[in-house]
Amino acid sequence: MIWKIYLSGEIHSDWRNEIKELIENADLPIELSAPVTDHAASDNIGTEILGEEANDFWKDHKGAKINAIRTRTLIEQADIVVVKFGEKYRQWNAAFDAGYASALGKKLIVMHPEDFTHALKELDATALAITRNPEQVVEILSYVTVKK
Repeated sequence: MIWKIYLSGEIHSDWRNEIKELIENADLPIELSAPVTDHAASDNIGTEILGEEANDFWKDHKGAKINAIRTRTLIEQADIVVVKFGEKYRQWNAAFDAGYASALGKKLIVMHPEDFTHALKELDATALAITRNPEQVVEILSYVTVKK
């Protein structure tokens, strides 16, 4: 079996590549997917395809809906959803992805700094594991995807 893992969350660090490299080094039977992580491309896709908007609300609305086609499809197809909350920005989209995955009954692994524990307590309560770094995520994925 090839496990499908969706990597949601912050886009301002290299955590996805760290997980990818660790998975490749461990030769795990995993296929990774993720949202569009180019911030400008994600923000502007709606107006690039559907036309300019004078109001930022409608610009964001168009982009969010197009991005949701990818995000929802990949979450629905995933066996496990990993959601990372970073320190630099609030990731409302990551919280939404975690809630959506939970509502679908997806297995959820959350990664965030210890300082976020109180703020994310309800979200953490839905996760099957709360991790602090990519190494812990891959250790869990190794354990659950490979027969010992």
